[in-house]
Amino acid sequence: MQQFAPLEELFKGRHFDQEIVVLCVRWYLSFKLSYRDLVAMMAERGIDLAPHNDLALGTALHLGI
Repeated sequence: MQQFAPLEELFKGRHFDQEIVVLCVRWYLSFKLSYRDLVAMMAERGIDLAPHNDLALGTALHLGI
């Protein structure tokens, strides 16, 4: 049986907090948003994702999207 990595390991070395990454991934999957949409939505909340679009893509791919 496959063992799952602890959450701390999944988010180790990431630029953004775990809560922000999980929220963005949840919105991305639930509402079929583009990365541009996520950047705009997070900017409204005071979180600047714009310089980190590649990081968001990499995180989403790392988490298995």
